[in-house]
Amino acid sequence: MKRTAAGLPLSYRLAVISRSLAALLGGYLLASMVSICVALLAPMPQVDATLTGLLLSFVFYLLAFVWCFACRSAWRAWLGVLLPSLVLAMVNGLAYWMKNP
Repeated sequence: MKRTAAGLPLSYRLAVISRSLAALLGGYLLASMVSICVALLAPMPQVDATLTGLLLSFVFYLLAFVWCFACRSAWRAWLGVLLPSLVLAMVNGLAYWMKNP
């Protein structure tokens, strides 16, 4: 017999929790990676690049949050947030290494 609370099965509730964690934690990770990437790679003064990266991080956090709840599955939500974060982390590492040999 399935456990339900308010008529919702346990698997559905766990999927919503997983999407919420993907949106909160994965979205934060993606937003911070975008912010660092823009700050390192933007062809403008460092202060302006940092501020631009900070402002763009809010947009990417919102997009990650929307993405996590628009996906068909929680696995796809996690993949759609963690894969770009991993790519941006590698780009950030390479950009940092090129600027500070």
